[in-house]
Amino acid sequence: MMHMNYSGLGNDRLPDVLRLIRTLNVGPITFFNLMRRFGTAANALSALPDLSLRGGRRSPLVAYDREAALQEIETTQKFGARMVMYGEADYPPLLHTIPDPPPVITVLGNTHLWNKKDVVAMVGARNASANGCQFAMKLAKDLGENGLVVASGLARGIDTYAHKGSLASGTVAVIAGGIDNIYPPENEALYKFIREGGAIISEQPFGAIPFAGSFPGRNRIIAGMSLCVVVVEASLKSGSLITAKFALENNREVFAVPGSPMDPRSKGCNHLLKQGAVMVEAVSDIIQGVAHLRGAAMEETATPPYQSPQHIQEPTDDELNEARIRIIEKLSTMAVGVDELIEQCQTSASVTLTILLELELAGRLKRSAGNKVYLLMRDEVRDAVNA
Repeated sequence: MMHMNYSGLGNDRLPDVLRLIRTLNVGPITFFNLMRRFGTAANALSALPDLSLRGGRRSPLVAYDREAALQEIETTQKFGARMVMYGEADYPPLLHTIPDPPPVITVLGNTHLWNKKDVVAMVGARNASANGCQFAMKLAKDLGENGLVVASGLARGIDTYAHKGSLASGTVAVIAGGIDNIYPPENEALYKFIREGGAIISEQPFGAIPFAGSFPGRNRIIAGMSLCVVVVEASLKSGSLITAKFALENNREVFAVPGSPMDPRSKGCNHLLKQGAVMVEAVSDIIQGVAHLRGAAMEETATPPYQSPQHIQEPTDDELNEARIRIIEKLSTMAVGVDELIEQCQTSASVTLTILLELELAGRLKRSAGNKVYLLMRDEVRDAVNA
C-alpha cells in the first residue's frame, strides 16, 4: 500500500468547512479556490456576500447556516458515522489527487480500510445479465483474496454483486444520497453487511435523497479513490462509462470484460477495449496490472492539486474593474479553458480567477471538465441572481 503525505485544511474547524461546501454555488473546485484565496473557511465565509454582489447577484449570497451545520455533524455522529476532511489521515489517499476532491466525506464503517489495502473499483450495468453478475461476484471475491479492496456504487446489477463477492475481504460502497439513504431499497441488507465489515462513503448531506447530478459526483469518487476501474458490463450510455472517463482523466487504468457484440450490455465494454482498455478474462489480468500501477505510483512524488491553504495577495479594485469587462466579453455559453481565457484577456491568473469566482458565486457561471468555464443561459442567470 502506498503512503502519501497531503497538506490538509490547516487548522480549519469542521463546522466552517462544512458550511462553506454546503453553501449555494460552492462546489469542490470553488471551495478550494476560496481556500487558496482567503486562507481559511471562516475567512472565505465572510467574503462570500461581497464576492457574489460583485459578480452581479441582486442580493448577497448567504452562507449555509451554522446551526444547520452543527446539527448535521451531531446527527451524523449519532448515526454512527463520522465526517472526514480532505487531508485527514482517514481520507482515501488517492482521492487527494483528483481535480475536484470532496472537502468533506461522511464515512460509515471502517475508515481505515483504504489505508491498509489498495482499492480497485468495479462497476457495470444495472440491468446486468445473470452471467455478468456471477462473473463480477467471482472477480470481486478473487480480488479480495488477493489483498485488494473492491469499491463500487451499491447500485443494482454489477455493483451489487461486486459488493457481495468482496464482503468477506472488505468492500467500499460510495453512494449518491446521504449516508443514511439506502438506494436502491432492496439493498438494505447488503448496506447493513457493508456497514459492519466494510465502509460506506457519501459527500451528500445527511438525509439527502439521490438526484440526477449526484450520481456523476459519486462516480468521480469511486474512480478517484481507486488504482484502477474494472467495467464488467455496460451499454454505450451507461454511467459506468462516466466512471471510466473519470479514471482516464485522473491517470488511472481502465479494465474491461469483453462480451458478445449481440448484447447491448456489452457494447460499452467492447468500446472501451477498442479505445485501449485492458481486457479482463480472469483476476490475474487485474492483479498484474495493479502490481504495475502500485509500483509506478510509489516511484512518483505525487503533488496534490491543492497545497496547504495560504493567503495570496488580493487584486486591487482597479485591476478587477479593468479586467472584468474583458473577461465577461470573452465568456459565452460554450465552455472555454481558463488558461485560454487568461492568455486572450492578458490578465493575471489571480485577477482572472477572482472574477470567475465572483461570477460563479453570483450564479452566472458554471465549471465543466478540463478546467473549463461557461456562462449560464439568460433565464438560468435570472433565477440564480434573484435567489
